[in-house]
Order: sequence, then C-alpha cells, then structure tokens
Amino acid sequence: MNAPSRRPNDTRLEKLAEVAVKVGLGLKAGQQLVMTAPIEAQPLVRKITEEAYKAGASLVTTLYGDDEATLARYRHGTDGAFDTAPDWLYAGMAEAYKAGAARLAISGANPSLLAGQDPDKVARANKANSAAYMPAMQPIVNFDINWTIVSYATPAWAKAMFPDDTEEKAVAKLWDAIFAASRIDAADPVAEWDRHNGELHRRMDALNARRFAAIRFRGPGTDLTVGLADDHEWCGGSATAKNGQTCNANIPTEEVFTTPHKDRVEGYVRSTKPLSYQGTLIEDIAVRFEGGRIVEATASKGADVLAKVLETDEGARRLGEVALVPHSSPISRSGLLFYNTLYDENASSHIALGQAYSKCFVGGGAGLSQEDLAAKGANQSVIHIDWMIGSGEVDVDGIMADGAEEPVMRKGEWV
Repeated sequence: MNAPSRRPNDTRLEKLAEVAVKVGLGLKAGQQLVMTAPIEAQPLVRKITEEAYKAGASLVTTLYGDDEATLARYRHGTDGAFDTAPDWLYAGMAEAYKAGAARLAISGANPSLLAGQDPDKVARANKANSAAYMPAMQPIVNFDINWTIVSYATPAWAKAMFPDDTEEKAVAKLWDAIFAASRIDAADPVAEWDRHNGELHRRMDALNARRFAAIRFRGPGTDLTVGLADDHEWCGGSATAKNGQTCNANIPTEEVFTTPHKDRVEGYVRSTKPLSYQGTLIEDIAVRFEGGRIVEATASKGADVLAKVLETDEGARRLGEVALVPHSSPISRSGLLFYNTLYDENASSHIALGQAYSKCFVGGGAGLSQEDLAAKGANQSVIHIDWMIGSGEVDVDGIMADGAEEPVMRKGEWV
C-alpha cells in the first residue's frame, strides 16, 4: 500500500474521481459498476466508489490485481499453469455487462514487471488470458456499454519513469503528469473536458467529411498506406454507447481514430516510442505489410515477445485501428515517456494490431453482425495492441478514392 506521504492532495484525487465518473463513465443512476485496479490504487478506488454512489450507482464491485502475486506464478507455477486463465471470472464480467453494468479500469502496472521472465510463458499466459477475456472484451470493443480507463501513480511505474529520483519524488512527479494530462489542474475539470471534447469532435467531423479511402504516413523508416474499412467513420472524444450513455473511454485522450481495412495495408513503418506490453518493453519495432498482413517484423528489444504476439491468431498480424494525434499534444509536450500505452498513444499518431472497434462505422456499427463487420474489412483478434508511429518528423496524407492525395498533417501537426 502507498504511504500517505506518497498520495496526492485529496482535492486533486477527488477531482480525478469526479472526472472518472462524470466525464469518463457518464454513469447512470441505478447502474452497477465493475472496476479493476492495482492493489496500490485503493485510495483512488475508494474516491471513485464514493463518486459512483453519489451519482446513483446501485453497486460498485472492485477486482484488485497484485504484481507480487503475478510474479509468484512465474517463479513457482508449473509449466501447465501458463495455459490457464479465469474463464469463470470473465464470463461473470460479461454477464454483468449484458445486464447493464459499466466498466472502469485503473491502470498503473509496473511496465517492466515481466521483463526477466521466460518469454514463452509470458506469451502463453497472455494468449490464454486474451482468449478467456473475449466474452468480456466484446461488449467493450462493440461499445455496448459505457466504459473508461484512468490511472494511479504506483511506485513501480513512477520509478520506471524517473529512475534517478527517490521513490517519493518519482511518485509525486508522476502524479503531476497524470493530473496535467487528465486536465485535472483546470479550475473546472469537467467544463475543460467539455471544451476539449468539442475540439476533438471538430477534427472528427472534418475527417468524416473528406471520406478518405486511405491514410498515408511518411517519415524516417516509414512509408505506410493504411486503407480504410468500407463505411468507416472517424471517432474521437466523448461518444454515446449503444446503451445510451455518453462516456470518454480514455482519460486522457487526444486522438481521432477509425478502422482500417484488414486487407488494404501496404508498406513499412517504424515505431517512434517503445511499447510496454504486459510487463515487457518492446523497442524500435519495424514491420512491413503486404496485403494487410505483417510479413516482416523486428525490434531491438523484446523481439521474442513481439514474435509471440504476432503468432497469437490470424488477426494479430493485421490492423484494427489507426489514430491521428498531433505532435503538440500536451502529453507529447511534456517530453515524458510514460511506458504506458494509455498515455504514450496520446503523444503520437498510432496503429493497433488486432481487434477492430465496431463503433467506427456509419451509424456507430449498430445492427452489424461480426460477419457484416468482416465484410466491410474490420479485423478480428483476441488482442488489441496500440503502438506509436507518429512524431514531429512524420507527414500524413489522406488518399481519395481516385488516388488524389491531400495533406492532413505536416511534421506531426494538423494542416
């Protein structure tokens, strides 16, 4: 547990909890809430729980994760243990969402937790967990329910970011960064989020008006053309889930994003930031696509884990998301590498391997079956992994159906 001296002042923590419930979730009176969190995040869990009940929640249920317990599995578990996952737990979560529950995740994992563990065991455990989690994941990726993610400054995460500082100072720095990125430092954070959502919606509407057939990225080590799914729509900022509740799925968020066509991605691309995936850092990713599929992949660090990820299933080598983020975003301007995709993806344009979001279609994907989505080009997979490809050296163009190109970003900034 974090010592009281490491916690931020209660006012800012209370504001983060208020934003999580009012802006992130848009929680409805009478709704249940299912929350997951690192065990160190108990102070924030309690304040979010208070805010949820003030908003009329009927029940808040929290599931805690513990890094030490996770490591115990790798140190002492039998070989067969790494093909096992709690199907029963995820089936129960899926039932809760079907019954109308909202979902909130608090992130804060140690980004290097599994760096020293057997990559084969890590890959097997991740694959088993992803497959078991699919029933609970589908209501989220299909945007059937209102959901959000916020963060807590755990000591392990803070020390990964600020290794030269004392633990107490590192945690304080990370809290400052979280609050700034999450717009908690504003006089009225909820009103500031309303303004920010308006800006993201304007970007989204402008892209939807152009009806680009593809997006092309060019920069050092990158010349990538991402064909867009048929009847795709760009999304960004707050959106209304199929249950009628308006939420911000990520706190923070700076992106506008849509669904690529799984068979229409060509060229090569290099990552511009490390990817922290399930406790392993993967750095300097470089891949080449043909016919929508990754046919070559390298990394200077974590290459063995990347290779295992790409073997997860057929959809793991194809894209499920493409997102545009200006290089001047607040998270980029901070100059910090968070080793946390929730933050790092909002410093840079990015792509995601794996599962597509069905909401990124005309009409929000309402009424579309999995077969309908596949016919429009949406990818299917048990994974969804974002990694960053944008920077101040990357240009982005929109490509019309007739092949004409229009500038969208120059040197990482909106045109």
